[in-house]
Formats: sequence, structure tokens, C-alpha cells
Amino acid sequence: MPSDGGRPLVGVSDGSTITELAGTLGELLRLPVAELRDRCLAADGPRHDAAAVRPLPPVDGRMEVWAAGVTYRRSREARVTESERSADVYERVYDAARPELFFKSAAWRVTGDGETVAIRDDSTVDVPEPELGLVLNRHAEIVGYTVVNDMSSRTIEGENPLYLPQAKIYLGGCAAGPGIRPAWEVPDPYALDIELTIRRAGAVTWTGTASTEQLHRRLDDLVGYLFRADAFPDGALLATGTCLVPDLPFTLAAGDEIAITIAEVGTLTSTVVAGRDPMAWLPEDTAR
Repeated sequence: MPSDGGRPLVGVSDGSTITELAGTLGELLRLPVAELRDRCLAADGPRHDAAAVRPLPPVDGRMEVWAAGVTYRRSREARVTESERSADVYERVYDAARPELFFKSAAWRVTGDGETVAIRDDSTVDVPEPELGLVLNRHAEIVGYTVVNDMSSRTIEGENPLYLPQAKIYLGGCAAGPGIRPAWEVPDPYALDIELTIRRAGAVTWTGTASTEQLHRRLDDLVGYLFRADAFPDGALLATGTCLVPDLPFTLAAGDEIAITIAEVGTLTSTVVAGRDPMAWLPEDTAR
């Protein structure tokens, strides 16, 4: 989007210049991946200085964000540790044929690069979850990749598996960006390094690295289950699970800065706020 707050735009970036594509993101995700690729390669619309553009989260209109859980061994271990009475639930789902999939966010709730994420007032242990995001068209094809921060309340999630929606779905609970890396430009999505760094008062308070090679599920398998009994006419964003979870009792605090980098995809940055009130701008931001 131009920095003057103009209409949302979709474009192809070469790092310094963004060339507009006709249509909204939702409209483009109605196309088969081959046609979308041709559109991107032939982009010839108006051009904008990338430095003068504010990146919006890569979701639009009727798009939804969904997420997969317990797709990495580290995620299974973290869920087992925090769930004293229900640990066997996560043990079983890790090796089950059917993956854990859950609704994460409507498009309007998602924040973008450089914006804020929130921790809940009724939780005491909260963490970011860095995840590779799959940008899917209406035909269940992976057309691109992005970075997703699946914010999670370990306090609420650990009390009871049925509290998962409250631990995962709330205002300020999901960030994505900074853009979409086309799938045809990523030769091997199972060989992407992931880095999470959390800074507090300017100093690193937690950092870790992992790789998508540790993913226990196939990406096409996750997509297949998502589309089995549902439709996404304007596409969807599917977060594929986390492999980096800070050990207990670490928790985020207001003012923390989160940076998630996925090789070949990009870096997503967010600042943490506490509670619902600091996120009141989100549903009122008509510029999105």
C-alpha cells in the first residue's frame, strides 16, 4: 500500500520497485497456480518505490487463516509439558493419520510486519510460535509462502485441550508477512532455516533456530485435509506448526520485540502489547 494511505494494492517486488498487479489478493487466488505465475512474470502495471509502501499482511477479504498443530517433535514435547492432565492427547495426534487443524484468524484480525501482537490479560505464560505459512488458492494449490506468528497462551492451552480456541484466537493473536514468496521460487520448502529472536529492552532475551526439514507432516497432506470438507473461494493461509517454543517458565512481556526469519521467505517483526485495549486500532483501521 502507498505510504499516503491509499487503496490496498497487490504487486510484484524486485526489492526496490513494486509493480502493480490488477485485482485484489482474493481475486488473484481464484486463479490456478500456473495462470497466477504467468500474471506475476508479466506484471506491467504502475510502479512504486518499495521504500514508500507499507506492507500489509498477506490476507484479504474472505480469506481465513488456519493452523496445524503438533507437526514438529518440539511442538509435541511443549504441549505434553504444559498439559499435565491431557498429555496423551498430543502424543496420539503426532503420529495419527489425521493432522490437528484449527481456525486461527479472520483476515481483518491479522497484523502485518512492524505492527503489534498481543498477550491476553487472563494468561500468565504467553509465547510466539514461528511458522511457515502456506498461501493457498481456491484450487488447493500452494502458490506461495509467508511467515506466520501463531501467538499462543500456554496457560490457557495447558489447562484443557478444549480451551485451544481461547489460547489461539483473539485480537492480536496472529501476525503474518512481510509478503508472499512465490512457490515457484522456492526449490525445497522442507529445507528452510527458521530463526526466532525475542528482545526485551534492547537485549536478546531468547533466541533459537530450527528448520522445516524437521516437519513431521507433508505440506500437501495438510492442505488436503484442510480442503476435504471445506471451500475457500478467495484462498486461505495455512500455518504449518512450530518447531521453536521457549522453555517454561519463559513468557512474553509488553514491549518485547519479536523477529521471525524464514530463509528464502522473509522476516516478520512484531511488538508485544498487553490486553485488548492496545489492539483497538485493528478493527477500526479502514486503510486495510
